[in-house]
Amino acid sequence: MKIVQMNATCGTGSTGKICSAIAALLDRNGVENYVFYSSDKSSDPHGKRFLSKRALKLQAVFSRVLGNYGFNTRCATRRILKKLDETSPDIVHLHNLHGHNVNLTLLFRYFKKHPEIKIIWTFHDCWAFTGYCTHFVMDKCDKWMHGCHDCPQRKKYSWFFDRSHTLYRRKKELFAGLDLTVVTPSEWLAGLVKQSFLKDSPVKVINNGIDLTVFQPRKSNFREKHNIPEDKYILLGVAFDWGERKGLDVFVDLAHSLPRDYQIVLVGTNGETDRQLPNNIISIHRTKNQTELAEIYSAADLFVNPTREENYPTVNMESIACGTPVLTFRTGGSPEIVDERCGCVVDCDDIKALKACIADIRANKPFDTTGCLERSASFDANDKFAEYIKLYNIRMEDKK
Repeated sequence: MKIVQMNATCGTGSTGKICSAIAALLDRNGVENYVFYSSDKSSDPHGKRFLSKRALKLQAVFSRVLGNYGFNTRCATRRILKKLDETSPDIVHLHNLHGHNVNLTLLFRYFKKHPEIKIIWTFHDCWAFTGYCTHFVMDKCDKWMHGCHDCPQRKKYSWFFDRSHTLYRRKKELFAGLDLTVVTPSEWLAGLVKQSFLKDSPVKVINNGIDLTVFQPRKSNFREKHNIPEDKYILLGVAFDWGERKGLDVFVDLAHSLPRDYQIVLVGTNGETDRQLPNNIISIHRTKNQTELAEIYSAADLFVNPTREENYPTVNMESIACGTPVLTFRTGGSPEIVDERCGCVVDCDDIKALKACIADIRANKPFDTTGCLERSASFDANDKFAEYIKLYNIRMEDKK
């Protein structure tokens, strides 16, 4: 058996790391496999890159000028198809295709000419069944259910034209009639797929996972390093694209309204983020490695995730695995990670309820490390990636 994964990245970013982990597990099971990608450098031996950095930027410009996001990159796609012919894979496992890395028309017409190839597509967001966008919750948009048009996010994807209806229609036509299995990391996203034009495709939920050898309770000198007294209650937020979508404004509100015996810490910020923050928030631009991040999770008293659009946030899992409970908005797949042992959920944008829940958790301590670790036992990335091996219909071997 031969398997090809296709993604924007390989070994970097959340989806690129997933590809590399699956590839390594396939190796251990004696399966020939490759990862076709376009963005960033990769040291993964499975990776085969098809676009230079300069070419990738050029394709991004073409998309924004022409408004045809997902339907450029013809030359690189032809190189990919030639490599697929040479490789003759039994399975092609798609991931993110919206990194200007393929031309959907060329790719999916190829698949229709080769029905012997089984197609698995992991949706890490909603892009496959919309005209343009990856998420639409904040815009309260349901046009994707009937046929996108007059896209409220058009300016993010096209400088001049709104081709959302055309792109929606082209995707619907291209994806129809394929032997396509859709995988989603959350029940929430699976529910959306079943309401979309892909409703007739089989859908399987495989949650994302994390490395539990890294994310576990750790000794930490974080308080001492940042001069945080022991009697201060640390509220932690972690994101890598801070803004309204991730709830930056919520933390600013909390910083202005909570008593002085609270300390807010945000990780993943940058200079632009810092200019929006009050002085009483500790801002950490980057961590040295995942172990340092685990130490920060371990030092916090409560992880707050006021995200407004989310699929299945890794940060929730990481915090719980480090013994720190999670408080999150009821949006996307974020609530699916939390149960009664490790945190609680409030309605999205209900800031009053969020503050009340913070105070209650601090006062009554309903969650402890034991409960968090019981829940995090189900987050093991190795178990999640093994589900993909089963989906490929490969008999698992214990070759660690």
